[in-house]
Amino acid sequence: MLKLEEDIEVVGEAENGRQAVALVAQLHPDVVVMDIAMPLLNGIEATRQILHTTPGTKVLILSAHSDDAYVAKVMAIGAVGYLIKQTAAHTLPEAIRRVHQGKTCFSPVISKRRNHQKERSHDRGELSTDKDPSKLSSREMEVLQLIAEGKANKETAEELKISVKTVEKHRQSLMDKLNIHDTAGLTRHAIATGIIESSVQVTIV
Repeated sequence: MLKLEEDIEVVGEAENGRQAVALVAQLHPDVVVMDIAMPLLNGIEATRQILHTTPGTKVLILSAHSDDAYVAKVMAIGAVGYLIKQTAAHTLPEAIRRVHQGKTCFSPVISKRRNHQKERSHDRGELSTDKDPSKLSSREMEVLQLIAEGKANKETAEELKISVKTVEKHRQSLMDKLNIHDTAGLTRHAIATGIIESSVQVTIV
């Protein structure tokens, strides 16, 4: 669809979040269209890393999920738009143009909810800010996702190019910070907080 647009050039496509981060560092695109359901590195953490290493790139989220928690997380780390896949078929090209121009762009249902939340916050005298509730470091988030995807310590170490001992330290830190002391619990936490999706929720594009 995007290749039919004369003013939009698709310069790269990624199969997982880690590849997306690497491609952005290599290609420096103006806009990244990012899914949240990404293997190896979820779209939320991939967005965080992309905006840290390539701050000039705009990130537009395209997801099957419209939950407020997902929207709040990606907006807190600097994404400039959020579209729901079911309603984005004809609006994606224009959304890309808008964020490239420095504007924000949301699916109508998300925009309506965000405005309502801001009004309620204003009425209660609260500051209207999107805060990322995560208390985990970027590396801990990566380790948590790989653990939840069933990777052993050695596989995780190879994927992240760190030692097994370092992986073990991160695993212990995760358990201490989250007060969770088994792999099943860490996996449930990863699903509940959107770091990975359960098997019935995975979306393949």
